[in-house]
Amino acid sequence: MDLKPWLNHYPKGIPAEIDINSYANLIDAIEKGLEAHASAEAFVYMDKVFTFSEIEKLSLNFAAYLQHLGLKPGDRIALQMPNCIQYPIALFGALRAGLVIVNTNPLYTPREMKHQFTDSGASAIVIVANFASHLEAVIADTAIEHVIITELGDMLNFPKKQLVNFVVKRVKKMVPAYRLPEAVNFVTALQIGNSCPYTRPEVKNTDLAFIQYTGGTTGVSKGAALDHINLIANIEAVAAWFQPMVGKTKDLCTLGALPFYHIFALTVNVLTGVKLGFKNVLVVNPRDQKALCKDLKKNPITIFPGLNTLFNALLHNEDFRKLDFSNLKITIAGGMALQKSVADEWEKLTGCRITEGYGLSETSPVLSVNPVDGTQQIGTIGIPVPSTIMRVLKEDGTWAEADEVGEICAFGPQVMKGYYKRPQETEKVFVKDELGRDFFKTGDIGLMREDGYFKIVDRKKDMILVSGFNVYPNEVEDVLAQHPDIVEVACVGVKDARSTEAVKVFIVRKNESLTADEVKRFARENLTAYKCPKQVEFRDELPKTNVGKILRRKLKEEDESVHS
Repeated sequence: MDLKPWLNHYPKGIPAEIDINSYANLIDAIEKGLEAHASAEAFVYMDKVFTFSEIEKLSLNFAAYLQHLGLKPGDRIALQMPNCIQYPIALFGALRAGLVIVNTNPLYTPREMKHQFTDSGASAIVIVANFASHLEAVIADTAIEHVIITELGDMLNFPKKQLVNFVVKRVKKMVPAYRLPEAVNFVTALQIGNSCPYTRPEVKNTDLAFIQYTGGTTGVSKGAALDHINLIANIEAVAAWFQPMVGKTKDLCTLGALPFYHIFALTVNVLTGVKLGFKNVLVVNPRDQKALCKDLKKNPITIFPGLNTLFNALLHNEDFRKLDFSNLKITIAGGMALQKSVADEWEKLTGCRITEGYGLSETSPVLSVNPVDGTQQIGTIGIPVPSTIMRVLKEDGTWAEADEVGEICAFGPQVMKGYYKRPQETEKVFVKDELGRDFFKTGDIGLMREDGYFKIVDRKKDMILVSGFNVYPNEVEDVLAQHPDIVEVACVGVKDARSTEAVKVFIVRKNESLTADEVKRFARENLTAYKCPKQVEFRDELPKTNVGKILRRKLKEEDESVHS
């Protein structure tokens, strides 16, 4: 069996292998990108433009400040911010100081923050004031010694800075009172750093760069230990993949709606953006679609990274549907399964076919993606990126042939070495192939077609067992999402005395007249009987992570608590 049939589908000019030694480390990659695009626009934040040269200077000041504090290469620093301009400045500055980044979801509860900070051993944090009260509640139980606080408007010009901070704090009351007397303001830190010396640290490309925590949607959040090579490999692979479009388009502009603390946007928007000179339009709150549409109107987007729930929501927004999409060249979907109905409607509206890819925090993240040259195959996660091998492991522990279903496994330079300080957990997720190579077990069920394109069937842990038959929630959701009166749908397995589990769907409906019987009838017309939902529950909204993934686990837990 050909282990790399996908190479036949690589667009012209894309190499089968990438050079993971193209940069000495991420510091080298960042500094060369900032220098190469010095005069170009790097970020747009609340209508203020920051050039790459400005980001270079500000991040250098921040790196010098961190060294001034006595932080040493290898020390961990938590970044807990939405997509404000302070994030890339702090990110690049911390990396240039040789620190290890611990990206933290701003919406975490104090309990979740405490787990992440203690598990990682973070000794410093940059946090937006909106969440500082949560930090106050747990900081005594962590190793954090240095706190840098910023407000959303801090990097804007007068009087917008004062206005934004006043509205956020006094009008919207989004900054609960807190007491962290030793904290330093982010702007003050930059000012101090401007007068401090900076010493470029010696960092090996095998040194730890990020502790990127998994979403925790299926259990306790674990830190994927990513070294400099892991991220460089993905930067080089994604940049190479974009070449068919990048070489033909000037003034690349990408939407920064997905949170940068998430591995998808971190790599595709921020790190690849520095290499290729993208302009990133920062969106603090993508759920504020009115503001988002205004940003899109002002800044014609050429690259639109997103996920199914974001695309679906925008397709139901009349302001979005009125926008001009003539500049849009690439729409990238990741993070969750792309539904065919959403993909079809997006292409019909924008004229741009969605390019679906696949990856995980543990793989920095990109493993596979559809080509961006117009040959995208909707319903697949594409083909492995350069220097990457993907295979399917069957339940009996043997490697699958084409079209056989099993767990998708991956080998490549972007794959983590393991979970941070969790050797037993690490051992569970790797399996050796015939050549002794360590393949990462993704936990996703899928198959490789004859042509080398991969297809996800479902998450291993989300699979529903109905009378001995496997039911994959993605398939049920994809079918029901095609109903014209269904906006969103989530499928879970619930306990059933007769069939082990039964299929239950939670639905947000577009038309209030839609009934459970109509949903079941539509399912029976399109699905085998055992896959059809026995139970239908209508909701005003579905629980999601801050990235936008629907939380099936939470729905299942809520259902179990009601019926226990």
